[in-house]
Amino acid sequence: MRYLLPLFLVLGLLSSCQKEEQAYALALPPGFPEVELPEDNLPTALRVELGKRLFFDPILSRDSSISCGSCHFRALGFADNKVVSPGIAGRLGFRNAPILTNLIYRENFFFDGGVPNLELQVVAPIEDTAEMDFHLGGVVERLARHPEYAPLLEKAYPGKPLTFALTRAIASYERTLLSGQSAFDRYYYQGDSSALNDQEKRGWQLFQDKGCRDCHAGPNFSNEEFINIGLYADYNYNGDPGRRRVTALESDIGKFKVPSLRNIALTAPYMHDGSIQNLEEVIDFFAAGGEAHFNKSPEIQAFVLSPQEKADLIAFLESLTDWDFVQGTD
Repeated sequence: MRYLLPLFLVLGLLSSCQKEEQAYALALPPGFPEVELPEDNLPTALRVELGKRLFFDPILSRDSSISCGSCHFRALGFADNKVVSPGIAGRLGFRNAPILTNLIYRENFFFDGGVPNLELQVVAPIEDTAEMDFHLGGVVERLARHPEYAPLLEKAYPGKPLTFALTRAIASYERTLLSGQSAFDRYYYQGDSSALNDQEKRGWQLFQDKGCRDCHAGPNFSNEEFINIGLYADYNYNGDPGRRRVTALESDIGKFKVPSLRNIALTAPYMHDGSIQNLEEVIDFFAAGGEAHFNKSPEIQAFVLSPQEKADLIAFLESLTDWDFVQGTD
């Protein structure tokens, strides 16, 4: 069973000392849909604060050098400005760090959708040799000896194993990373017709007319599907065939999760491998129609933009920046 929660979530659980834990108010942005939360991880103030502390603590990595926050920066929309973020000992993986905003609306995680929920997602970077290069058993042993984390995890999740508490606390914090107060949000969801200027409004119209909205749909600007956009004619160039890594299906070669465009102007470089450096190049790529590939989506079609239209489209994408969010405190 899962709870369907309205726009404002005010939920609490009993602590191990039988006192009611302080409720945590999770405010969804205006105009955003209701959400479902897992019954075993309803948010409380302690769970969120503990998850935040763990998110920024390098204690989760083997040599205590890398935290989740080492690759996901609030000022960059909880993304990174590197092609590939360095992990432990400077090791590099093969994908660009995704944004972590509005994860509460994501249906699965990573560019290939290989993880079905946010709680399990926490495990992947810990055990990835190119990221934290550790294992859950080692993390749990370390936390069990910690004079502060051990009692707090027990208080937040009474009677549950530390592994359970660790993954759910971080997931609780990540669900609070809600971004929905951009100029576009004020215009579209809150009815402020003056929130966008004429150029941004023209760009919004182009975004719809050129088919961008077909994939970047809904308030999170993603239809949650896996699409081959024709980024490459051969996706074996770096051993990353996309969704096929999960399904082993030839029909999934080159398909990657449609990313959210929230705070997109701050999250360069772009694409799953960070191969495109700026928004101008992104628009040029899509206008050209992508490379020929047998799995390329038929929705990816070449189109023509004048220099003014290109500037308008970029202005619209920049209007998706939520300055209150990115300038907030971690």
